[in-house]
Order: sequence, then structure tokens, then C-alpha cells
Amino acid sequence: MAYTIEKSEKGYLLFTITRVDKRNAVDYDVMEGLSKAIHLAADPDVSALVITGEGEKAFCSGGDLSVFHMLEKEEEAYFMLSKMSKILYSLLTLPIPTIALMNGHAVGGGCEIAIACDFRLARKGIKAGFIQGKQAITTGWGGGTILAEKLLTPLSMKLLMDAEVQKAERLTEIGLIDALYENDPIKECESYLENLLSKDKAVLQSYKQIWIRRWEETNLQERIEKEVQNCARLWESETHHHYVKMFMNKKTKN
Repeated sequence: MAYTIEKSEKGYLLFTITRVDKRNAVDYDVMEGLSKAIHLAADPDVSALVITGEGEKAFCSGGDLSVFHMLEKEEEAYFMLSKMSKILYSLLTLPIPTIALMNGHAVGGGCEIAIACDFRLARKGIKAGFIQGKQAITTGWGGGTILAEKLLTPLSMKLLMDAEVQKAERLTEIGLIDALYENDPIKECESYLENLLSKDKAVLQSYKQIWIRRWEETNLQERIEKEVQNCARLWESETHHHYVKMFMNKKTKN
């Protein structure tokens, strides 16, 4: 199983990517699991959705190129990118609080999942970054558009264009990560959520609707679609194919 879904006694749903050997990279099974978790989070007894990865090394390393390297044409890439972007938009607009519990490094699509959540809680010492630019593509699951929406400073553009990983401490300073932790991730997450989960769910939903209405009014979903289309075009480029070939050769040698 590529994931687990658990209901906590404290009222939140916990979705965990369990592909430790793949640094918790996203494949089609993870996509289906996340979609299922979002659906289950609509249950009246669920007050929040927490997303994390198994182990301590990786929250999520993005899309699994050992699976997606077979996607060569723009149309093929678009199918995958569009599928995940729709899942992340559903996550973004889920009418309850969502938390990315970043237990380890988050790169590429892993950062896109994290930014689609309402809050990001990260273990001290981890690194995160939108590294897609090094792969000759852009963010393609909607993460770049969501980042620009949530981090309204020139720093969001630089994070995307630099395509470098940053320490969690630095990302906390600029507002991308909301809080850091050192000890048991679940206990730290529950402590972070304690006041929030003590509120009536209707209150939480009403506040979340303020942001959802804004995103609907500013046509965020349409803007995300433009991002997906652009990434799909770049995916077909020789430069990206060259990167993927080098990546796969490196994995074969290892």
C-alpha cells in the first residue's frame, strides 16, 4: 500500500504517504489515496486533514520519475498533471483546515502538496524547495499559482525561479512554513492543532469559506489550468527529456 488513512480520536484525518524507499514520491496510487482522503474528510466527524510522509527523511519528493518518465508527449504529461492539479485544488478548497506535517524534506511536487494545505508544520533541519526549474519544467500541479496567491511578495517568484532547496528555518522567516517542531511529529501536530480543534466545526468551515470565496472570485482554478498546460508543453521539450534520461541512468547505476 502506497498510503494509509487513519481517523484520530481527536477528530482529524491523517493521510500518510508510505513509499519510504521512493522518498515518498507520488505515483498514481498516492494520487488515488489522497483523493480518497479528501473525500473522507468531508465526513461530519472530521474537523481537519493532516498530510504527512512515513519516516524522517522525506515528506514527499514530488512526482515519481521512475513511473512518470514514460510520459513523453505533451498530451500524456497533461493527463497526469491535470489529474493531480484537480486533486490539489480539491485539497485547497476543502472546507476544513488542512495541515502539511513536513516530517522530512519536501521538494518539487512535495512542495506543491504542502502549499495547497492551509498550514505547514515542519521538523527543524529539513529542507524544501520548488526544484522543477532544474528539470527544465515548471510547477505543474498548481503549486506555483497557489504559492503566488498565498505568498504575496517577490520572494515567491524567486523561490520558483531559483529552483533551490531552502532550510526550514529560512522558509519560516518568509512565511512559507508556519511553525517548526523537534520531537514526535504527531504529538507536535496535535499540540499545534489543539486550540483549532476545540472550536465548533461550523466556525472553522465559515472561516475557511472566506478564502474559498476569494479563490473562486479570482478564478484561481482557471489560472492553475494555465500552469498545467504550460508545464505539459515544457515536459515534451528535449531539455526535459535529457534531464529525465540522466536521472534514470543515475538510478540504474545506483
